[in-house]
Amino acid sequence: MIAGIVLIAAGILLLIFPPLLSIIVAVFLIFSGAMALSIAHYNRKYQRHFDNPTVEFFFRY
Repeated sequence: MIAGIVLIAAGILLLIFPPLLSIIVAVFLIFSGAMALSIAHYNRKYQRHFDNPTVEFFFRY
């Protein structure tokens, strides 16, 4: 429910301030990249292996 409220508020803010969209997208991309790096670091630290070869390919390096 909170996610819905946040999305509605973001939509209203985007109507009022259109440049806000680029900021939201930039924050999302930075957050996604940071999460991918932290997951890769965690997996490398503990030498975890996955059963799925696609996941292994992305977190191998």
